[in-house]
Amino acid sequence: MKKRMFIKTAMTAAAALAMGVASMGAYAQSFSERTLRLGIQNPKGHPAEVGAQKFADLVGEKTGGKIKVRVFAGGVLGGDQQTVSALQGGTIEMTALNSGILASHVPALGVYDLPFLFNNSDEVDAVVNGPFGQKLHARLEEKGIVALGYWELGFRNLTNNVRPINKVEDIAGLKLRVIPNPINLDWVQALGANPVALAFPEVFNALEQRAVDGQENPVTVILANKFAEVQKHLALTRHQYNPQSMIISKKVWDTFSADEKKVFQDAAKEAIAHQRKVSREQSETALETLKKAGMQVTELPPEEVAKLREKMKPVIEKHSATVGADVVTELQAELAKLRTK
Repeated sequence: MKKRMFIKTAMTAAAALAMGVASMGAYAQSFSERTLRLGIQNPKGHPAEVGAQKFADLVGEKTGGKIKVRVFAGGVLGGDQQTVSALQGGTIEMTALNSGILASHVPALGVYDLPFLFNNSDEVDAVVNGPFGQKLHARLEEKGIVALGYWELGFRNLTNNVRPINKVEDIAGLKLRVIPNPINLDWVQALGANPVALAFPEVFNALEQRAVDGQENPVTVILANKFAEVQKHLALTRHQYNPQSMIISKKVWDTFSADEKKVFQDAAKEAIAHQRKVSREQSETALETLKKAGMQVTELPPEEVAKLREKMKPVIEKHSATVGADVVTELQAELAKLRTK
């Protein structure tokens, strides 16, 4: 009797194993062999590149190597706008870039470029992970773009090679490279400085050749791109926070099976959590490294920050009309709610 039960149990286990193997085989067959390119602007080792590589590894693992994602760092596939155009056409499959750059396609995404919105990373996470952030990303689909989530570039700070920034007036007269969009042009002009719109791959050479006096970026970007070699002064202004949109061509996305879409969504979720963690860890050490590299670091006192915020009010008011007054009001309401918890 015991022997018959053992044989029956063994046969049941073998059948279950065979069904499992068959199921796994069928699942593997749901993936088409393909290679996708993921282009980013920052170099190897930057949190954006680390996040991209994590995503690529996860996709490879989850598809048994059938789908490969090749990461192209350092802007080798072109500047952000060029990459997005290629992505919409399906000639480049994926990229991650500052969400505000996509405002030329979905104006509401320009809300992320409005200065002095967020106080800290907790506020950022609550907004971009929640209904507000997801709703803005959903608007990209009609522009031929599918968003998989938000990475982090971080809080932006000002560097220059002319003088230390100890008060708002010190910014006046500086020629500053900005991301090519109207909000950035206007906030720089509001401070009496001269904005110069340049694609990111051109920034180092422009600084080195003194075509511009300075630029503004998170400390991880300043470090990873060796701006300390051509910039002497760093002011911790934290004037903007940049979430980055991880996006894929809708033309490519529409060729995916349901299983493939789920793999990409799951891999993106894991990679996003990893990327933000790395970004925040690196930010903690980047500032000290920049100081050791010789950068002179200043931080504006509270009264100067208040003056900065005051000067930004007309910029926010002006661009609320373009971004959408309802979008700005909704975000401000979300932040107010978070601050009363």
